[in-house]
Amino acid sequence: MTFIFSQSEENYLKTIFHLQVGTEAVTTNALAEKLQTRPASVTDMMKKLNAKKLLHYKPYYGFYLSTEGKKIALNVIRRHRLWEFFLAEKLKFSWNEVHEVAEELEHVSSKKLIDKLDEYLGFPHCDPHGDPIPDSKGKMKTFNEVPLTDLPLNQPAEVRRVANQSSEMLELLQHKNIGIGSRLEAKKIFDFDHSIEIKIKSTAITISEQLAKNILVSYEL
Repeated sequence: MTFIFSQSEENYLKTIFHLQVGTEAVTTNALAEKLQTRPASVTDMMKKLNAKKLLHYKPYYGFYLSTEGKKIALNVIRRHRLWEFFLAEKLKFSWNEVHEVAEELEHVSSKKLIDKLDEYLGFPHCDPHGDPIPDSKGKMKTFNEVPLTDLPLNQPAEVRRVANQSSEMLELLQHKNIGIGSRLEAKKIFDFDHSIEIKIKSTAITISEQLAKNILVSYEL
């Protein structure tokens, strides 16, 4: 039997995938909070998705995606991140504008369109925020990365990804001229508030510990 999935169902599956990382099961309350809806609404949707064999669900315990549910979630994520890349690279949207538009475009489910888009863009590995883009088989490239707070002093590194992708965080990073691919070094950590002085493009600036925790970098030993 072939199922047609609504936007709401796709959003649930995508959100469960993100919450499920590193945990065995996702709770009703955690999902309700993330989607800003009532736990009763989550329970109703879990029953529907369970009936379609997209997740494993036990009342009062939690749920996790089945193999098929994970496949569909990765497909939605693939479409979302490819559209983000297209909006940023081809239409020159800023990186704090692309998410909201991609939220709408991700539900265009034509496989041929998405495969053609991927080819047109040159099969990118990451979206504008550094998140890996699943390929047509659902596989994602992995990178060795650490928070900027864990970067050894005076070690050259490259910004690989941004953990917090709120518009406020992205606006702050843009204001400080920090983006994906930026080369930087941590020069000093201040004992008072653990803020960090970094050197980027021959300029020294100081950023907060909170900001540094959300900047993920890679470096060669």
